[in-house]
Amino acid sequence: MQPRRAIARIHPRLAVVAHDLVMVWLAWTAVNALRWSLEADGGSVALFTVQDALVVAAQALVFWWTGLYRGLWRFASTPDMWNILRACVAGAIAVTITLFLYNRLQQVPRTVLVVYPFVLAILLALPRLAYRYWKDSRLDLARVPSERVLVLGAGKAGEALVRDLRRERRYLPVGFLDDDRSLRGARVHGVPVLGPLDQLPNVARETAAEMIVIAIPSANKAQMRRAVDLCEEARLPFRTVPRLEDVVAGRSAFNELKEVAIDDLLGREQVQLDWTAIRTRLSGRRVLITGGGGSIGSELCRQVARLGVESLTVFDQSEYNLYAIEQQLRRDYPDLLLQVVLGDCRDERACERVFVQSRPQIVFHAAAYKHVPLLQAQVREAFRNNVLGTRMVAQAADRFGVDSFVLISTDKAVNPTSVMGACKRVAELFCQTFARESRTRFMTVRFGNVLDSAGSVVPLFREQIRSGGPVTVTHPEITRYFMTIPEACQLILQASVLGHGGEIFALDMGEPVKIRDLAEQMIRLAGHQSEGEIAIVYTGLRPGEKLFEELFHPQERYSQTAHAKIFLAQPRAMSWTLLETQLAQAEVAARDFDEEALRRILEQLLPEFVAAQAAENNVIPLRSA
Repeated sequence: MQPRRAIARIHPRLAVVAHDLVMVWLAWTAVNALRWSLEADGGSVALFTVQDALVVAAQALVFWWTGLYRGLWRFASTPDMWNILRACVAGAIAVTITLFLYNRLQQVPRTVLVVYPFVLAILLALPRLAYRYWKDSRLDLARVPSERVLVLGAGKAGEALVRDLRRERRYLPVGFLDDDRSLRGARVHGVPVLGPLDQLPNVARETAAEMIVIAIPSANKAQMRRAVDLCEEARLPFRTVPRLEDVVAGRSAFNELKEVAIDDLLGREQVQLDWTAIRTRLSGRRVLITGGGGSIGSELCRQVARLGVESLTVFDQSEYNLYAIEQQLRRDYPDLLLQVVLGDCRDERACERVFVQSRPQIVFHAAAYKHVPLLQAQVREAFRNNVLGTRMVAQAADRFGVDSFVLISTDKAVNPTSVMGACKRVAELFCQTFARESRTRFMTVRFGNVLDSAGSVVPLFREQIRSGGPVTVTHPEITRYFMTIPEACQLILQASVLGHGGEIFALDMGEPVKIRDLAEQMIRLAGHQSEGEIAIVYTGLRPGEKLFEELFHPQERYSQTAHAKIFLAQPRAMSWTLLETQLAQAEVAARDFDEEALRRILEQLLPEFVAAQAAENNVIPLRSA
């Protein structure tokens, strides 16, 4: 049974080899016959001679050498045609050398050696293209595409997409739309370019399109919004191709169709990083990431794992998050020396053990509580985790001679009105002040909201839309800064390279986004109308919540750094003795569960927190609409 299967597999390949060798003989004989027919006496050409046998043998060796039989006729394409031409030209050279050694090219016209490879290339290419056309035609008859598709963008992405769609036969591309005037009237794989993007609603009706695909992976935020607005005006379902950075990072396949996500519209231009400096700083180093199972922490783990670190230790108190990131890292980076530790950074013994076992050289401290309204009534837990936990890890880093310590902070630490923001600001103060007392380089990286992080507004809105609404927004004028999780983590890595100790780096968050606009856009992306099927309800500002966020305090003079998207805030000086005294008192208050004492300590350390709270008390929340 096995030999028969082997023969069945070999037979098609043997048929192809036999076909090509026959074409070699036919091309050589036909060109010779044509050349000798031009002589006055005519002359006859024998059907098969020793010379013919040598030509076939020499050309066969070249076919094998150039890998001509690795390709399949079913998928013959331009690269295969170029390979055929290359094999024919190389074969002509091999034939010339072989016949010169055999008979010094007697009775071999020089014009035959020149014309032969091109005739042979035509004889080899035409059957292959004809076979592919025949197979494609059979598929066209057997499988009728279910949806007519308009493609926005006739560039490389659009061309590759149409090629794949025609091959899979699930969709029928009926036209391109592209703003490039030079493409008007052109055809790509037989599909016409019908006009600019602005004509989408009319062209969609004229072509009876059933779906739109946005094939512009390099589009910026404004271009993507315009394309989505046009798709919504056409009232057709739409999809997009992955962004180039997602393809490069292996998160998506190039020809994969996906729904337009909110980060496609809020995302910015791809961040340009000094990867050489980042890799030089991290490669071969031992890295510890606290809170490594969270939204930011897990992405930091993935980014760091790519950079050739000696070892990576992930420290997190969430069992499931730790399990999830461990599984992913062991699958994607099997050679990574990985250690995962379940524990709490407020636990002195657990923290000490992590540093003893891993001996980290670089620490990214991402462990923190971050839910503003929840922490407003949980002063003790917010202070213990975000302040005392940071102090615990920072002091361990100092004792064990860690080279760099990076604190992940938030824009809510600027002029804080919330307990969460105030605690993060005290953590910043501790790292800034402790940097003067330690050999470890302590740096703080401050940024705003990240899209789709756990507990953020985007997954909340998505769940509310899925449940049929309403979508709850606290205030019609509330704004927030947004960036994607990968972008935030990449800028964190870049900032860690720039710092020398004691700095606060603030990431350029772009323009703030109205949460109301975010909700309306997500409702439309889900295929609903914002004014109808899904209602938006305004619930009023929650305790500790601000209408807008800030990246710098007025007293923090900021300047640009070597990276265009990272700014440096000049830290405000504070007495180390005073800070240590206050934190020692806070430790006692936390142990005694004295939340009033903890609140007083926050107000003593942060005078702006008192003023912000007074201003907050004058804000009248909106009633539900």
